[in-house]
Amino acid sequence: MAQVRAADVLAQRLYAAGCRHAFGMPGGEVLTLVDALEKAGITFVLAKHENAAGFMAEGVYHRTGVPGILVATVGPGALNGINVVENARQDRVPLIVLTGAVDAGEAETYTHQVLDQPQVFRPITKHSFTFVPDAAQVIADKAVNLAMDPQPGPVHIDVPISAADTLVEAQGAPLRATHDPVVPAAAVLKQMATDLSAAQRPVMVVGVDAIEARAAQAVRRFAEQQNIPVITTYKAKGVVPEDHPLALGGAGLSPKADALLLPILRQADVVLAVGYDPIEMRVGWKNPWDPVAQKVIELTTVANTHYMHHATQTALVDIAAALEALAAVSPSDHALRWAGGEIDAAKAALDAAFPRVENWGPAAVMDTCRQILPRDTVASADSGAHRILLSQMWECYEPRGLVQSSGLCTMGCAVPLAMGMSLAEPERVSVSFSGDAGFLMVAGELATAAELKLKTIFVVFVDASLALIEKKQRERQLPNAGVDFVQHDFAALGRALGGDGVTVRDRDTLRAALQDAVTSDRFTVIAAVIEKEAYDGRL
Repeated sequence: MAQVRAADVLAQRLYAAGCRHAFGMPGGEVLTLVDALEKAGITFVLAKHENAAGFMAEGVYHRTGVPGILVATVGPGALNGINVVENARQDRVPLIVLTGAVDAGEAETYTHQVLDQPQVFRPITKHSFTFVPDAAQVIADKAVNLAMDPQPGPVHIDVPISAADTLVEAQGAPLRATHDPVVPAAAVLKQMATDLSAAQRPVMVVGVDAIEARAAQAVRRFAEQQNIPVITTYKAKGVVPEDHPLALGGAGLSPKADALLLPILRQADVVLAVGYDPIEMRVGWKNPWDPVAQKVIELTTVANTHYMHHATQTALVDIAAALEALAAVSPSDHALRWAGGEIDAAKAALDAAFPRVENWGPAAVMDTCRQILPRDTVASADSGAHRILLSQMWECYEPRGLVQSSGLCTMGCAVPLAMGMSLAEPERVSVSFSGDAGFLMVAGELATAAELKLKTIFVVFVDASLALIEKKQRERQLPNAGVDFVQHDFAALGRALGGDGVTVRDRDTLRAALQDAVTSDRFTVIAAVIEKEAYDGRL
């Protein structure tokens, strides 16, 4: 059998898992890795910062369903990626993190840039491997499987320089034990069906684990069969198209939305929590229902160790298979559920709480973008005041129609997320929504967008302030400090780095800019100038 470099085995296994892109910034310690990835058919994308590289990898994952790959060199390169790796852990993103490392023997006497990288990554990953040539295939396959298995998350592989170059025997088929989907036992299904059939006011709460389990179609079919309204977390937006009569939209961040949705939960006689991971939710969602007074059925992929909520019945299952099994034993004539019109009233109240009719402001920007951009546009949102409003106003018609950092809520994610989605699906329109401060964190990646010939649309809300923090500062009657900055020419920045750039201050100019951006052969920065304090009363 022919011999190859151990790094080639690792790269070939990642290719076999479906990976076609890797992102990062190389140093001398990862040159063999980069070469192996390219030879295996995995394109290495040079980003301008490792944190942004990780978010590009996540963006690709959201459109392809295969693990993202982040490559970082030893020391500062590896540590630059810490934020995005922890984000992947909290946001349930399968991310393979490959870091270069000085050989163990050399590290005993050579101290420049040397640190215990596995120790750094161990608390924020599902596992940290040190790459061993003789176990190259096993480590690669374990890493992919660990990253993808419930709950998905990041896996780290520390690759010493000599280990990557060591010659080993070429490897065979992937090592993966298959298993049948798990569903509740017959007696448990019968009890769940009995509770549901008696329910007059049932509601489903659907979270990120249902999306990661590819259960969106099963969720929609079950909701329609049972005539059950659906509340989602922000990560699960679109699991039921948000123009569907049963869709109540996203919850967990906007106080205005929660004030309308939490009462629905408290009125429910049966709550069906489907892949609901409360890591996205704020304190108001701690114990949002009473499992003693209400029937609470939880279908989940992992055991409840968070204690943010409790259930009457919990089943650790394959979510799609469990919903199909439950549907098979549940009657489907439920026309009189929520007979008092509560769901229609809640939908009307949500529309009124987030009005789209305004001459100009953040809501006008979002409304115009949703009107002009195609229905199948994929969007990303950065952290900040605009994200709270956008997550209520941006309708999603499929899972992952709007991606964001919901668990960690890190800034600077929207631009690279949208770039990754553009790279994975160049035929789709991809748009990012950023505050001006978050955009400045990653503005250098516009050069990457130009180099990759992406057509991504970058919308920037320009108010020269950390709007959400400034709002909280005022609400606490604290003096203004550390939240305002100079208003910059973001459109000029877009043009300078190889794209189009437009500044807009009204709906008509924005409409024209969006129409041009959709047909442009390069990326477009749209700088939407809004007033300070424009989010007051809207969140």
